[in-house]
Order: sequence, then structure tokens, then C-alpha cells
Amino acid sequence: MNIIWFRQDLRIHDHAALWHASQHGPMLALVILSPQQWLLHHDAAVKIDLYVRQLHDLKQSLAQLNIPLLILNIPLWQDIPRRLSSLCHTLQVQQIFANIEMGVNELKRDAEVQQCLNQQHIEFTLFQDRTLFPLNSIRNQSDKPYQVFGAFKKTCYERLNIGLPQCYPLPSAQQPIQLPADLNTTIPHIESLIDVNTNELNQIKAYWPETEIYALSVLDDFIDHKVSDYQKERDFPFLNSTSQLSTYLNLGIVSIRQCLNALFRAQHGQFMIDNTGQQTWLDELLWREFYQHILFDFPHVSKHLPFKASTQRIVWRDSPEDLNAWQKGRTGIPIVDAGMRQLLATGWMHNRVRMIVAMFLTKNLLIDWRLGEQWFMQHLADGDLAANNGGWQWCASTGTDAVPYFRVFNPVSQSQKFDSNGDYIRQWLPELAHLDAKSIHEPYAKQPNMDLDYPKPIVDLKSSRIRAIEAFKGL
Repeated sequence: MNIIWFRQDLRIHDHAALWHASQHGPMLALVILSPQQWLLHHDAAVKIDLYVRQLHDLKQSLAQLNIPLLILNIPLWQDIPRRLSSLCHTLQVQQIFANIEMGVNELKRDAEVQQCLNQQHIEFTLFQDRTLFPLNSIRNQSDKPYQVFGAFKKTCYERLNIGLPQCYPLPSAQQPIQLPADLNTTIPHIESLIDVNTNELNQIKAYWPETEIYALSVLDDFIDHKVSDYQKERDFPFLNSTSQLSTYLNLGIVSIRQCLNALFRAQHGQFMIDNTGQQTWLDELLWREFYQHILFDFPHVSKHLPFKASTQRIVWRDSPEDLNAWQKGRTGIPIVDAGMRQLLATGWMHNRVRMIVAMFLTKNLLIDWRLGEQWFMQHLADGDLAANNGGWQWCASTGTDAVPYFRVFNPVSQSQKFDSNGDYIRQWLPELAHLDAKSIHEPYAKQPNMDLDYPKPIVDLKSSRIRAIEAFKGL
């Protein structure tokens, strides 16, 4: 008997560990739920909810392959090695298969599992599944990891020219097996795992249907109808022009290889770029790839440390009132507040707006990027450690290949450029919906005494920009 251990890879198609496990005899599937660990990692309720809902789809899909799904509730990862060891002894397990996870805590967990299982002469075999290219494989001429995206991307293009990474086949159904009656195969309700506001969650989760079939339909719709215009339309938050696949990629409901192969489906799997939209989305996939490799090669970034050691000396402001205003979408800067309210209402935020709100927090408010990173993880359905950390450090000018510290987005200018009619602002700030397309971006600029149920700006954009530059200068 073998075990296939599912983690952030809740699908049966194009699954490295599942396919390899299927080549080694009968197996059962395992999912370990760790609610206390989720709390330590600031995982959002909406993300956990989608994970739990997706387990029902995974269980049904595995049943078609005659693979039973076992559910273990182990609150903290530190207890997993002991519990797994006991399970393996009970079931006389010979080998466990799983896909690699790259955070320092995940790697530590797996190393401890490996050590424990080895004492029982049980193999623990890990596979590369979350990235297009294996970890440690994208290197510069000095055999060092890249720290600049442009050079990283160039090497990725060279590798893609050799051939696209191929998807794994769906395993054949195995002979039915019977689990002991005392093992748990029941998927729990989310309320039994975490403290959650059910009414709020029910409103948010409507934005994120589960199932592999749905995720693949979202991918197909994007490739068939949106990708050709992606470069031209992706920065406009009111348009439905982005893929919205990040949530499904993060939980492994769809794979990065499936995305890449769909992108080049019309080219019959050949690496041939036909339009700027296709290339731009490819580059976005490679940004995701870049941050996954950074997380592995530079583990200090997942230990609440900046990539650039010198930026550890920045003196951030301690302002709970400003932080709270930012979190609740009450800063008096409409584009910032619209983004933050979209996050609270849907568990997602448009990428252009993510950059605007992150730079506003770290530059105009001069508040520590780690507080923003944590808030995003606590609310994002697509909260991915590597991508979220990379994005925040880019905006804060503390990360690899980050925006220069003296480049500070003006949120009003960004709003005027990418939401010129104010449609996105009106959607999320109904109290400003009656304003015209000019005044909606900064309601009090021309009429400071206007009577609105909306706060005045909590900071002056010009002086706060100068303050930020001074804080970074000379590091």
C-alpha cells in the first residue's frame, strides 16, 4: 500500500505525484487539515473555505479511480511526522508520494517527515509540480540564482524554445481497495475548523466556485476570448480582462503546465508567440515562476525579512489609525479605498490596484510592508506566500528587482489613467457614485467643504512622497 499526499494541489489531472504514485501499485489518498497552522500563516477564511469545498470534488474524482480519500485533522505541522508514522504502521505503507512545497516551514515539515519515515524504512518521494522549471535549474553563468526578472525571463524563454513542459497523463483506475472502518473519510464543515463569519463568507465564496472542471473552463474562456487583448486591457480594473486564475493556481486546482499548454494550444504546443496579449500573459506566469524560485533560493524572504538587507534599517511609522483606515478602505483616496473594499467584499483585488494600494501604504503612509503583506494573506482567496511577498517587496522597494525607492505611484494619477470614468470607484464606493468623472478621483480637491459621507484624505500625497524618499535615501 502507498499513499499520495495532497497538499496545495487539489486536482487529478496533470499531477506529478499522483501519476508517479500510480506507477507503483495500489494507493490511498491523504489530506491533512491543520487549522492552527493556517492561523499561524494568516491564511484567509475564503481560501480555506475554497480548499475544503474543493476536497469534495477531489474525493469524487479520486473515487472514479478507485482511490479512497483519507482525512486527518492535525492542527500543527510539528505533529505530522508522528501521526503519519503511526498511520503507515497501521496500513503497512511502503511509500508516500507528494509534491514539493517551497516555504521554509513546509520544507522543515517535510524534512522531519522524511527523517521519521526513513527510520521505518518507508520512502517519502517528492516531485516538482508547482513550477514550470525545477528548482535549482534556472541559473546564471556563475551557477547562481537570478535576482533580476529580465535575466530570469530570458533564460526561461530559452528553455521554452527547447520545448514546453508537458502535462502528466491521468492515471488509470486501480483495483478497488477497502480502508479500515476506523479511518476518517468525512470532509468536515469549515465551521468546525476555524472561527468564521458564515454570512460574510457565504457572500464572498460565491465569487469562487470549486471543481477542476470549473477552473479549466475559466482557463479556456480566458484563452479563447480575452488573452489577445490582455496587454491592452489588463491594467483597467473595471474591465473583466484578467484571467482570475490565481486563486485556482494557488490551490493547485489547475496547474501551471495546463496554463502554459492552453496558452500555446493554437500553436499546437509549439513555443510561438503570435500577439502581445499572449506574450504579456506568459510574462505574468513567469513573474509567478520567478517569485517561487526566489522563495526557495532565498529562504529569508519567508522569515519576515526584506530581500535587501539594507532596507531593514528603514524606520517605519507606527500609526494604527492610518493602518486601520487603509485596511477598511477609509483613507480618503478613492482608488485606494475602492481596492481595499473590493478585497473585503470578494477576497480578490485587481493587480494594478494591488500595486497602487501597496505603494500607498509603504510610501505615502510609510507603514511597514509586512503589515500589508499580512493583511492581504488574511483576506486574499489567492494568497500565495511567494507571489504576495514578492509583490509587496517590489512595491516597498525592499525586494529583488524592486521598483526604485524614488518611484512612487501617485494614486490619483493612476486612478485618472486606469479608471478615467470612475466606473471602478463607483462600483466599490457607492457614496461617490453621483460624482462626475473628474471630481470622483479626488472629491475634495476643488470643493474642500463638499458634504459627503466619505473621509477627507488622511495624508498629503506630495509631502508624504518626499518623506518616503528621505526615509529610503542613503540606505
